[in-house]
Amino acid sequence: MYKRITLKIGSNVLALPGGHPNEPRMALLAEQIVALRSRGMEVLLVSSGAVASGRRMIETPKAGDAVSCRQLWAAVGQVHLIGKYCELFAMHHTLCAQVLATKEDFRDRRHFLNMRNCLETLLRNSVLPIINENDVVSVTELMFTDNDELSGLIADMTGSDALIILTNVDGIYDGHPSDPRSKVIPLIEPENAAACRAIAPVKSDFGRGGMVTKFSIAKKVAASGTPVHIANGFTDHILLHIAEQKAGTLQTVFAPGRKATPFKKWLAHSDGEVKGAVRINRGAAERLLGSQAASLLPVGVTRVDGDFRSGDIIRVTDEQGNLIGWGRTEYNADAARKKAGERNNKPLIRYDYLYLKQE
Repeated sequence: MYKRITLKIGSNVLALPGGHPNEPRMALLAEQIVALRSRGMEVLLVSSGAVASGRRMIETPKAGDAVSCRQLWAAVGQVHLIGKYCELFAMHHTLCAQVLATKEDFRDRRHFLNMRNCLETLLRNSVLPIINENDVVSVTELMFTDNDELSGLIADMTGSDALIILTNVDGIYDGHPSDPRSKVIPLIEPENAAACRAIAPVKSDFGRGGMVTKFSIAKKVAASGTPVHIANGFTDHILLHIAEQKAGTLQTVFAPGRKATPFKKWLAHSDGEVKGAVRINRGAAERLLGSQAASLLPVGVTRVDGDFRSGDIIRVTDEQGNLIGWGRTEYNADAARKKAGERNNKPLIRYDYLYLKQE
């Protein structure tokens, strides 16, 4: 059984078609979460549902644009959502806490560590963190793709043993879910990208994302060494079956790749922190992408872009400009330009501080 999980529950599981909370379903899921905690498992709950809840509580403002409407619904709905959770978990003598996040909390390393410390403190004190995007202030570039992305970030941030995403279908299908010939793909290995072609780009009624987003996030998290489960939140006892790794459970599991360090996991989501870029030659690219761990040496650098300092995050691309990864540079931009192509220098990016993009 896993010791710590990040659990994401989607809006279509938590809300009825009209936007009202699906209280019986929420109650059943709360019971399962409490049961897992009673067995010693730590749970971080990433919950959608605030916007859907707010939308049915207040009419759309006549002069409101899409962003202001979302802010209004989120501000009203979040209070109701967290209140319902508090009520349900109080029935099981479980204390919960609200944690609202924006992308800024993950782009900046200091914010990242502050949030991680907050979540660790809650878990140490047996408080259930209930995490949601802060839709009231998250607009344009501050927005996550959806809460699937947020749950992946939380799973990586906290070193969770697994990420579980509950939606209104049984997993990733090999065709459109409405096609009776389609079947759930039970296991997706790290190198299996072909499965993505079978995914229907359908969004939920209340969420911003869809199965394509779930696949992308799941693949990224699994590649960093954390297994991901996508399953139906309406299936009886689904959380218990997944946690117990019960044979025959209907779901899609993304098998984990090689375990990444906490810093590398942060790097995987740090593209917004990039201060510059370096282009490398074919030999350097092959060395980095090979089976042996390798640092990026200045001898392989052919071009330096931007004005960065030592310790900044920079992008690494191949000769054609294709992204290879991100890393923390040991040089500033001027020194990197001076050393580019030269041998016998210390690494520009050490292996421990280099994250290679997963194809």
